[in-house]
Formats: sequence, C-alpha cells, structure tokens
Amino acid sequence: MKKDFISITDLTISEISSVFSQTVDVKKNKKKYAKSLLGKTIALIFQKPSLRTRVSFEVGVKQLGGSAVYLGREDVNLGVRESISDVAKTLSRYVDGIVARTFDHKYVLDLARYATVPVINGLSDLLHPCQALADIFTIQEKIKQIKGTVFAYVGDGNNVCNSLLHICAKLGINVNVASPMGYSPQDDILAQSRKIAGETGAKINIFFDASSAVKDADVIYTDVWTSMGQEQEREKRIEIFKDFQINKNLVSLAKKDCLVMHCLPAHRGEEITEEVIESKNSVIFDQAENRLHAQKAIMIKLLGEKR
Repeated sequence: MKKDFISITDLTISEISSVFSQTVDVKKNKKKYAKSLLGKTIALIFQKPSLRTRVSFEVGVKQLGGSAVYLGREDVNLGVRESISDVAKTLSRYVDGIVARTFDHKYVLDLARYATVPVINGLSDLLHPCQALADIFTIQEKIKQIKGTVFAYVGDGNNVCNSLLHICAKLGINVNVASPMGYSPQDDILAQSRKIAGETGAKINIFFDASSAVKDADVIYTDVWTSMGQEQEREKRIEIFKDFQINKNLVSLAKKDCLVMHCLPAHRGEEITEEVIESKNSVIFDQAENRLHAQKAIMIKLLGEKR
C-alpha cells in the first residue's frame, strides 16, 4: 500500500519521531543515503513559484541518488488543460513519486486519490506540512525537550499556521496564536487541533493582541501578512496587521533565549524587522536549511529502500 503525506495528521506521534530521527541521521551522514532513491524519479508539480520548496526537493532528490522532473504551471495546468485524475494516472506510469505545490488543497487530495505512487504536499492553500516538520525539528535541535514549551505564532492564520497547530498539538507543544480579528485559523482546523491536544496535554489559545501571545514564550514565529494570491489585499493587510510586527520590543516580552522563526520569504520591515531577523535569537536560516534534511527523511520513508 502506498502512503501519501498530505497533512501532519497523516502521521502518528511515533512516525513523526521516526522522521525526526531519520532527519538527524540524514543531516549527519549525507553519503550514507546517496543511493536511497537510486533509479527513482520524482515529479514536482508546481502551480506556484518557489525558492526553498523547489530547490530543497530538487537537491534532496539528487543527493539521494534520484532524479527530479520539474513541471511548472505552463507544463501542467491542473484541472484546465487536463483533468487531475488523468495527470495523476499518467504520471504514475512514469515516476515513482509526486510532490505538489498548489493553490487549491483539493488538487493535492485529488492527485493522491488517483495516483498509484506516493504524493507529498509541498504546499496548498490549506496546509504546509513539510514546513511544519522542518520547523519543529529545528526547535527540537535547539531546545531538546519540546513537550510543554510555549510556541507563539503571530500573524495570519494561514496554511503554515494550520500545519504548525497540527504538529504542536500532536507533540504536546502549547500554542498561542495572535491574529487580528477575522484572521485567526479557521474553525475546523482549530477544532481538529484541540481534539488532538486533548490527548497530548497541549494547550491552544487564540489572542487578538501580540503581546499576550508572546509573554514568556519559548518560540516566536511569523509569516508574511500577504500570501501569494492575495496581492490585491496587500495595502489593506499592512494596515490591519501593523500591531503584529515581530520587533525588538515584542521579543523582549518572551523568554530571554527565545527562538525567532520565519518560514520565508520575509518582507523585512513589515511582519518582522531587520534587527530581529539578524539577532542572536533568530534561527530562521537554520529552519530553511532543515527543509532539505526533513524532506529527504520524508522521501526516504515513503520512497526509499528500507534500511
């Protein structure tokens, strides 16, 4: 039976732990896994342009001994030029796995439904599970004991926030989300995360001011206020989110050694200041690097030779 990775909820707590252990080994022993995907080809279907997701997957596949085929929007106009079911069925005859970065989450679900090879969600408008895995792995590298820590997410309750809620709930990490009224994570994601949290002891709190959310936090996390596809809302969002900027004063309310995170790309001077990005608290480029290692671990688990 093939296994897909569409959401953090696809993984058990033990499977997340296993991915983290694999990530540690992959990061330390690059040569050990140089043939893990030997002879295998991964299709990268990208409706959205990308730096980190595209490069980390292409490089990761190559480092594991496989090959990647990039298919941009002009190559595969999902659901328009050709039905998603036909794309999934056709690619399944050619490749060993599919990574999809789409606008509509339903496209990822449909690819997984019709493909006979594993499908990995490289980002959708609802979820970004690969980012969340790399982020929490980064925190574990720095803090070691992550259960019971306080994770403050400040900004738009978007796809990144949704996947972070899922993984924090599963691992017993307490989450404070601070967003302007009307921009909190959607109700079904919150309900799902709180149900999981009820089993692990994690607490999920929603705030409408940043200061309350970051008080005594171990981690402060933010993302852009205007995601791809929302460009027409940019000026409006800058005004609405102006009190949710991660700056020196806000960071001072958290623990002295708190970690500051951003999934990138960053709009320096908007959601986060230059000073904070370049501060000693920032682990932003560590988490960017760990996208490569965590995704290699995921591909090994789903597609690689058993070791």
